[in-house]
Formats: sequence, structure tokens, C-alpha cells
Amino acid sequence: MARSIKNILFIMFDQLRFDYLSCAGHPWLHTPHIDALAQKGVRFRQAFVQSPVCGASRMSTYTGRYLRSHGAVWNNVPLKVGELTLGDHLRPLGMRTVLVGKTHMRTDRDGMARLGLAPDSVIGARVAECGFDVFERDDGLRAEGPDGLYDPGSAKTYNEYLRAQGYDSPNPWHDFANSGRNDDGSMASGWFLRHASKPAAIAEEHSETPYLTGRAMAFIEGAGDAPWLLHLSYIKPHWPYIVPAPYHDMYGPNQVLPAMRSEAEREAAHPVFRAFMDGPIGQAFSREDVRRSVIPAYMGLVKQCDDQMGRLFGWLEETGRMRDTMIVLCSDHGDYLGDHWLGEKDLFHDPSVKMPLIIYDPSEAADASRGSVSDALVESIDLAPTFVEAAGGTPPAHILEGRSLLPILHGQTPSEWRSFAISEYDYAMHGAAQALDMPPDRCKLTMLADARWKFVHAEGFRPMLFDLEADPGELTDLGADPGHAAIIEMMYGRLHEWARLPRQRTTMSDEAILARRGKSRRTGIVLGAYDEADIDPEQAQIYSRTPPYDG
Repeated sequence: MARSIKNILFIMFDQLRFDYLSCAGHPWLHTPHIDALAQKGVRFRQAFVQSPVCGASRMSTYTGRYLRSHGAVWNNVPLKVGELTLGDHLRPLGMRTVLVGKTHMRTDRDGMARLGLAPDSVIGARVAECGFDVFERDDGLRAEGPDGLYDPGSAKTYNEYLRAQGYDSPNPWHDFANSGRNDDGSMASGWFLRHASKPAAIAEEHSETPYLTGRAMAFIEGAGDAPWLLHLSYIKPHWPYIVPAPYHDMYGPNQVLPAMRSEAEREAAHPVFRAFMDGPIGQAFSREDVRRSVIPAYMGLVKQCDDQMGRLFGWLEETGRMRDTMIVLCSDHGDYLGDHWLGEKDLFHDPSVKMPLIIYDPSEAADASRGSVSDALVESIDLAPTFVEAAGGTPPAHILEGRSLLPILHGQTPSEWRSFAISEYDYAMHGAAQALDMPPDRCKLTMLADARWKFVHAEGFRPMLFDLEADPGELTDLGADPGHAAIIEMMYGRLHEWARLPRQRTTMSDEAILARRGKSRRTGIVLGAYDEADIDPEQAQIYSRTPPYDG
């Protein structure tokens, strides 16, 4: 019988907060197209990323493995050769695995050279591109400085497209798509937060989000009948915080929600927390004028993303593809936007570590759960086994550390679901590590969150602890409170139990291990036998022969 799920459209936004959607309760943002997808599927309210930073989060999502298992712990840390990714799991099941947009993958060039993998070979290209066949990769950061480009390979095709549309400059990604104009016509770079309220100097249809939508539609239109997973990985609403008209002034300062923060929180801050607050990003977003400038632009970027979902989903409906395409919509992390005296991401408060997650399963089995909201503790590593099972395979449990979400999508309550979620962060390359004078191997943070408590182990420092029931805003750190010593001890027990679990034996399945148990004697390895009577008669006969003999 043919699968009801033929294709998978895996949509990831960059730096989209879990609560900046109308279906998640935002009072001003209206996101009807994403809301409509939630009504067709399941929205997961307690979904956590494996690391609150782009590269590490994505590597966990693509491998289905925790940071301490795959080792790509921060941006631009290569994913080592040998780590299996979505393409490696799905291609044997007959499903192409294709990229349009961002991965933040960095290639393990030393590992490829050691194994003789040519980057221009099919296998080499897949290893170098996180397992994807690339339709168009665009990590969206063609920033430039005195030492050159931040990412020389980024936005090259998009820049060519912009020049063809008449945006003539050496770097139209910055000069037009991510900059506005001052009253005198001079450039107003999107890197400067005071320019966030200006419209980007580009027609809306030529900006990054519509461009990537069009590229995704071009792939799907030419894909033929073979099943595919398309990773449509948008660059926005990630900074630079600037958006083209008409989105630049859809929202104003009066629609900026009050920051979730307190003076008491700042005064009693944990040393690591304080180091991030005292950095330039934290200092900037602690200012209300910055928030009033940036957040309306961020909301405009989100609104543009939702409008593009309307364009894409409407086209899928018109072409009949909605009937057999699973759609997964998420982000790689959130954005503090001034909450907790922070900007960007990096730490484990909900605005940073939670992701929006909506999954639409077109199969009849999912009818019972349509429009529901799940409070199951979900991690981004759960997506890989979900995709494998949706494609008709069995998730390899000795490799993938997440769990398939299909039972939840089909209205079932999985047995023995996780009781806490994990997220990890290695801040060795962050300015906070320098401020704290921390050696690289000690810059480790690990979060455990359950339905009531959020606990953070900070290597070299006391832990952090938040009571999510009494303090849903996470404003009071109880990590130094003797009255919560028992809770902290419990959380450390969980952490130590979890730390023993990450799987390094990835080359042999549990089934293969079980099949080999007790078989060594049948291949001649006889240990602990005093005489022939202690072993199988067939083996005893072989070892009792007198040479010479035949066979």
C-alpha cells in the first residue's frame, strides 16, 4: 500500500521566537497562515532546541544527536566526517534530501582529506553540505569588514539575482536587502539598530524571504514523482533587523511588549548570566530605545514570513501536493529582544531556548489530533526519527537519540516519554568566556527542564534553578538557595544519568548486538571449557580431530 506521506517539507526559520505567533498568543502579531497550519496539525508548546545558537542547534537537528555526541558545539565548528545526517537516513528509503537556504554547516575538510573524499564528488559534496543535495544554499550573512567577508560563500547566488534586478553594487545583500536609506540618500546600514525602522532599500518581492520561497517552489515544480524531503531554511527574522516596505511600519513602539526582566534579577545575576548581560549585545538590548526600534522591525520580518507561508501553502493546495506532503515548521532558536537584559540568544530562558514547532501530517491516522496542542517535552532531535518513520523506515535507535513524534501526531500517548528536556551550550568562543577568563574546556552549560523546574549546570560555577510554576517569567534564580538543595540534587542525578547515555557506538545496531550474543563458541572461540563435555558436541568433534584430515 502506498504511503500517505510521500514528501516532507521541512521549514526552519532563523531566530523566530516561539511566542511571536498569534496561535501562540502574541497580542499584536497576526500570523493567519502559520495559524492555519497549526489547525491542520499539532502545535508543540514545550519544544526545545538542543543548543541556543545557530550552528550547534542545526547540527543536532540534522543528525538527531546531542552536542556531546556529534561535537559541532558552536558556529563554524565542523561537523566531523562520519556523522550521519538526514540524507544518509532517508536516501536508502527512496527519499531525496534537498536544501534551499541555510544550514550554517562547516565542512570537516581535514577529515575529508584524510579519507580522500573529493569535494566535487557526489559523496564529497554531500559530506560537505551536511548530507543535503543543494538546490541553493544561502546562509544569509554576506557581512564584510576590514579582514574580509564573514562567510565568502554566502548569498553569492542571491547577489547575482539582485544584480540582475538592477541592484548594482559589490554586495547588494548588504547595500540593498539589509540596508535602508537616510534622508540624504546615503546608506543606512541594517547593522546599526537605529536604522531598524527604515524600509530596506529593496522591493519586497526581491527580498530574502520571498526569494527563498520562490526557489523552493522552483525545486518542487521540477522534482518529478520521486519522493523528497526539502529543507526550506529561511534566513529571517534573524538580524540584521531591517525589512522592506510595507512591513517596516506595520507595527509601532506602542505594540512592543514590556520586557520580561527585573532589577532584582540583574542585581543577583549568576556570574555567567552577568557576563552575557554586560556584553555589547546585552547592553544594547537593555535600552528601551533599542527595543522600540528593533522589535517592530522584527515583527515585520515575522509578518513577511507568514505571508510567504500563505503564498507557499496556497500553491501546494492548488497543485494537489498538500494531500501527500508532511509539513514541519520550526526555528533553530529564539531571540531575547531585551528580555532578561539580553539580546540575541545563547542562554536558556524560554525566549531563547524554546522553538515554535508545528507539524502537519496529511495521513488519515493524524485526523484525531488536528488542531491540537501538545505539552509533551519535545527536543529538536526528535525530528530526524520522525522523518525516518514518516518515510517508511525504522529509526536506528543506536544512532538517533531523539524519538519519533508520529505517535503524538496520530493522537496516541507514547509510553515512557522523556521526563525532562536537554539543551547544551559551549560558550568558549563567546566574549563572555574572555570576560570570565574561562579556559575553553570549561565553558560548558547544560540545561534540564521538566514541567516544573529549569536547571542549568554551569561548569566551574554554582547551578541556576527556576521554578516555572511559581515564576513562569524565570526572574528568580534559586540556584544559591539552600532551601532548594534537594531539587538541585535531584537535577544533578538526572544530569549524571543522562550524561551516561549518549551513544558513541553508531556502527552496529542493538539488533546486531543481540544477534551476536553467545555465538562466539559456534565460530571456534572456546573459553572456560575443562574438557569436550563442556561444549557443544559439534564444536567438540571439530577440535577432537587428528590431523591430517579432510575439510
